[in-house]
Amino acid sequence: MDAKPTHEQAQLQLKLYDMRREARLREAREWFFKNYFVENMDDWLRIGGPGTPTGAFSMMVLTYWDQACAMLNYGLLHEDLFFETSGEFFGVFDRVRPVLPQARQRFANPHFLENLEKTGQRYESWTESRSPGQIAAMRQMMKQMRPPAASAA
Repeated sequence: MDAKPTHEQAQLQLKLYDMRREARLREAREWFFKNYFVENMDDWLRIGGPGTPTGAFSMMVLTYWDQACAMLNYGLLHEDLFFETSGEFFGVFDRVRPVLPQARQRFANPHFLENLEKTGQRYESWTESRSPGQIAAMRQMMKQMRPPAASAA
């Protein structure tokens, strides 16, 4: 994208950032990155599924970023500005990626987290074109940060 962000796009992005600072969402985001390690739907349901004490946290994070990505996908946000300043969504996408097909089937919703997925795929290409190897390095770093119990699960 070559055009500069509009004032409205910048304001909306700042609003999204401000929403991330809300205490409950901040708590959910912190929980997510410390605990949300899933390889299959059973992991998801055990760690952050409906009816679990942390189910609201996982859905709060997933749906927040899916909504932010929907705004990007509909052109309400400036893609380069979003990608340059909002990498957290990609970490969320990368965590849920292994189970998206199973989750869509389980929830009978083929579009579940579709905006997050589309944006994550574009971000990966965008990042690799600008900084080859950055995604692999980020995944390696995240793998090393994973608690031993989560690695064995």
